[in-house]
Amino acid sequence: MGRRDARERILEAAYALFAHQGTRSVGVDAIIERSGVAKMTLYRHFKSKQDLVLAFLDRRETLWTEDWLIREVSTRASAPRERLLAIFDAYHDWFQTPDFEGCSFVNVLLEYQSDSPLRIAAAGHLAKVRAFVRDLATQADIKDAAVFCGVWHVLMNGCTIAAAEGDRQAALNVKRAAKVVLDHWAEG
Repeated sequence: MGRRDARERILEAAYALFAHQGTRSVGVDAIIERSGVAKMTLYRHFKSKQDLVLAFLDRRETLWTEDWLIREVSTRASAPRERLLAIFDAYHDWFQTPDFEGCSFVNVLLEYQSDSPLRIAAAGHLAKVRAFVRDLATQADIKDAAVFCGVWHVLMNGCTIAAAEGDRQAALNVKRAAKVVLDHWAEG
């Protein structure tokens, strides 16, 4: 197995552990055990646990935001307004998965102090989710798209937290509120 294989095994192991258990609570030894690499190999690929968490966040953005959320919303609806609402349909399906893990970006954001590079990176990844929402709002001719996007993202995060608390119907319930918000903004 080559250098690339070891790096990928480490990142896959870290991804699975970090997504389901959080980044602070998972130690390097658990990642080493799950990936089957030596400690020296891990540190050859990632200079620190912080570098590994940053790589995890990048991978999460690729797999979750780009490959899943944006694609899923785009396949569920064609018009921007309907795509905004389709976010909650996609979330509902996500919440029903047996291994639903919540939002890794929010989790990392809450795990670290405000000046931590990890918290700053997590906030940056959340900003990319908001940019997706803002693009849809702009395409839907929603006035004050930036403010709307902030409100919409609160709805998205709120239903994710409610699902993590056990309310697996949260996305459908929030979708009803989101329709009211969308109608209000369309009038405004």
